[in-house]
Amino acid sequence: MAMNVGSTDGEEDEVVSTINTTPLVDVMLVLLIIFLITIPVVTTSIPVQLPKETNEVRETKPENITLSVDTGGRIYWNDLRIPTTSALIDRLKKVSVLTPQPEVQIRGDGRSRYEGVGRIIYACQRAGIAKVGFITEPPLRGG
Repeated sequence: MAMNVGSTDGEEDEVVSTINTTPLVDVMLVLLIIFLITIPVVTTSIPVQLPKETNEVRETKPENITLSVDTGGRIYWNDLRIPTTSALIDRLKKVSVLTPQPEVQIRGDGRSRYEGVGRIIYACQRAGIAKVGFITEPPLRGG
């Protein structure tokens, strides 16, 4: 490595305004080597079989109960409005003793709060309903 000590003729030294890029290139090469060594370690993983997405089309049986929640949080048993959660629990207790026990299907409005759906799930749990399902719209084809 050369070093400029000064001029011998006594004139004032000029300022060197160039950047020495050798240390920068050295650091970049070291980082490149580190990345090349660590990338194969990151990409290998434990082989697992991931579940596949499936949509089951189910037929609605006449004995199934459809509970709906509108945007205001009001609960409906088919088309009949249920005023309170305790009234819903009482109706579900009467149905829960049937054999076979009907499935409760919940239709919740997408703009409603989750509180209404939570009250239905709570009522089903209190009444002893074993099967609770959610009714949704299928996604658009190709999207």
